[in-house]
Amino acid sequence: MRLSRYGGNPNIGVYAVANESLSFVAANASSEFFKDVEEALGVTVIPAIVSGSYVIGSLVAMNSNGAVVTGLAEESELKTFSSRIPCMRLDDPANAAGNNILVNDRGAIVNPEFSDSTVKAIEDFLGVPCVKSTVAGCTTVGSACRATAKGCVCHPDATDEEVAVIEDVLKVEVRKTTVNHGSRAVGAGILSNSKGALVGDTTTPIELGRIEDGLALF
Repeated sequence: MRLSRYGGNPNIGVYAVANESLSFVAANASSEFFKDVEEALGVTVIPAIVSGSYVIGSLVAMNSNGAVVTGLAEESELKTFSSRIPCMRLDDPANAAGNNILVNDRGAIVNPEFSDSTVKAIEDFLGVPCVKSTVAGCTTVGSACRATAKGCVCHPDATDEEVAVIEDVLKVEVRKTTVNHGSRAVGAGILSNSKGALVGDTTTPIELGRIEDGLALF
């Protein structure tokens, strides 16, 4: 586990997305940030832009089977992803895929405002069961949590019922925490896979302990 920041911003999960082998990172990130991602997660790092923006983690959700990318992405931008991994457009009003989908290689929790057809398309494409739910009453489940094949950390105000849904669908244990000295946007402050995690550099030692435990990084 390593601490980092993107351009002075500790919300590093907003600017990159990762699975077990790849990470797409904001193309304007520093060489130090690229190195942090590569070494902390043990992945190949690819610079990317989506919809003319660098908020890759907010606009893309990914597991080992594919990447779901905002429907606002340009064709040229999609080629960066499709050359490395299967990808699909999320053509839904809530099209910021990373903010609205919490996924690992066993399941996905998605924004309850998604249409049933959108949920089915995501389910078929990512090859995992998808269930609508909130986290701490929030529909942006991807920004509230971070999940891997080994564990999940989530918004500290998530209800017992919401935690139970995550554990049942993603087949991992959930640990509640904050990140970056009290931020409840847990997914925004962490980039992780089963091999490691990159965490915003304002995260406290107590928070780091909870994150390490929740993601089973020991």
